Amino acid sequence: MTTLDPRDTALVLIDLMDRIVANPLAPHTGSEVVAASLELARAFRAAGAPVIAVRVERPNVAEQPPGSELLAEVEAVADEVVVKRTIGAFQGTGLHELLRARGVETLVFAGIATNLGVESSARAAADHGYEVVFVEDAMTGLSAEEHRASVELDFPRLGEVVVVGDVRLG
Repeated sequence: MTTLDPRDTALVLIDLMDRIVANPLAPHTGSEVVAASLELARAFRAAGAPVIAVRVERPNVAEQPPGSELLAEVEAVADEVVVKRTIGAFQGTGLHELLRARGVETLVFAGIATNLGVESSARAAADHGYEVVFVEDAMTGLSAEEHRASVELDFPRLGEVVVVGDVRLG
């Protein structure tokens, strides 16, 4: 992987919330994804690149289910928190405007679920003209098969697939 410029790159963490991380996930556990995501977030923060945490809220309900907040350690490393009410992080959230105001041109994605929130957000990001990078070992799916389908079939058409150890900021 080429070195990413922290002046125009942001890390986007999708749905790292108690109720989602606690699900049976594959091929990586929720705990593994959180650890990898926090490692990335610390590196981004150290390089001066923004970390955007996205969480989902169910629309049209009086109260969100228990565990609907971001994990405390994820919220602590986030420069911005975006609340979405659809599968993807762009529709009706102001995320695009927030990123453009910061001069962001490249998005590095991590989170849960690979083939749902991550992929939907990445497709919209590509439609908005962002360069897209996927960190395979910092995301997971509801099944290993769903994760692999996104990582092996879809993501290479949208951007670059890497692992945590390949991410370089400089």
